[in-house]
Amino acid sequence: MAGLVPAIHVLQYLHMAGGCVYFLTNRPNGDVGVMSDLVRRVFEHRSGFVDGFTKRYGLKQLVYFEQFDDIRTAIQREHTIKHWPRAWKVRTIVATNPNWDDLYVTIVQ
Repeated sequence: MAGLVPAIHVLQYLHMAGGCVYFLTNRPNGDVGVMSDLVRRVFEHRSGFVDGFTKRYGLKQLVYFEQFDDIRTAIQREHTIKHWPRAWKVRTIVATNPNWDDLYVTIVQ
C-alpha cells in the first residue's frame, strides 16, 4: 500500500521527532520493531523488561537498524518490512552486517 497507513497508534507518536526500525535476533532470524529511543528500547529487550515475542524467544542481539527523521516514516517502514519474506530481511542484514555482529555497542557509545 502506498503512503502512510492510517492507524490510531500512530497518533501517540506524533510528539516524537524521529524513530528507528531495528532487527533483533538470537540467531540468523529475528523480529522487527520501531521506537524513537533505540538505545533504551534495545536495553529493555536485552534486560528482559519487555514481554512478548522478543522475550519469549530471547532476541537480544541488535543486527540492523535504520534511523528516520519522522516517526511516522519509521512506522511505515516497519509495516513494510514486516510483510517482507524472511529471505529479504536476511539479505538486508547481510548487506550491512555480514557477520551478524551485535550493533548495540555502536549505539551506546
